[in-house]
Amino acid sequence: MALMADSSEWKSVRRGRGGARKGKLSQLEKTQAPESVDRERDKRRITEAINELKCEDFWPEWKEIFSGCLAETVDKTVEGTDCIMECICYGLGNFSSCVSARYQLAMLLLLLEALQIHVGWCSLYDPVFTVSECETLRELGFAVLIENEEGKRAVCHPTLFYLMHCGKALYNNLLWKNWSPQILPKVTIIGNSFLGIQERMLQRELERDYRFLSDVTNVCEETSLPCSQRFLDVFNDTALIRFPLNKLHQLPKSMWDEPSEPQYEHCQDLEIIQRVKEPK
Repeated sequence: MALMADSSEWKSVRRGRGGARKGKLSQLEKTQAPESVDRERDKRRITEAINELKCEDFWPEWKEIFSGCLAETVDKTVEGTDCIMECICYGLGNFSSCVSARYQLAMLLLLLEALQIHVGWCSLYDPVFTVSECETLRELGFAVLIENEEGKRAVCHPTLFYLMHCGKALYNNLLWKNWSPQILPKVTIIGNSFLGIQERMLQRELERDYRFLSDVTNVCEETSLPCSQRFLDVFNDTALIRFPLNKLHQLPKSMWDEPSEPQYEHCQDLEIIQRVKEPK
């Protein structure tokens, strides 16, 4: 990735000694839009964050965990040589201004590289993304979703969901949309520990408001992801979560029948931004 130094703000100058030279420089700076300068700055900071994470002791552990676990879930092409895995990232936040979001984006890029998932197979969405941030992501090679799916993304082949510090409703929506013992094994989540969510909530509220999250917590397979003290605010309570078929079969068959779409009538703080409904 070619990175450029930040340009100083353009200012007009009066003609005088050296005026012609200064005028040419200021015109050059003027042709570089402030948004472009901001994007180059953001990409440079992301590269710096990647290099920092590579030097952390927990990165090799993450890499080993993912390489081992995800190898068991990916589809193969007809030739049996290439892995087919899509990646979806929701709720990353404003990485241009939030340091934690920037490190989470840097980790996503590291994981894609380690797992040999092409950046173009990874789609991101957050309703708080600025226009400039969306363009930065596209310049990095990502696909940027334009619709707020609220996590309701149906999968048809192995898909990695990168959901760092996202709201419970988003996890619940994702589970509902793929609520089938045949489909859930194709879903892999990097995000908040389901067991941690269960421990922090009253069981009756979890069952009432987040039924799918409640039903699957005790039969999913969680692997805690370590982090250093320095990055506790960025990666705390993070786990790799999978849904092995043999464990899903432990649930009663009646649990899989005609799941109703979550409504969240009793939730005071839903923790996600819902899409704006068009007037009828």
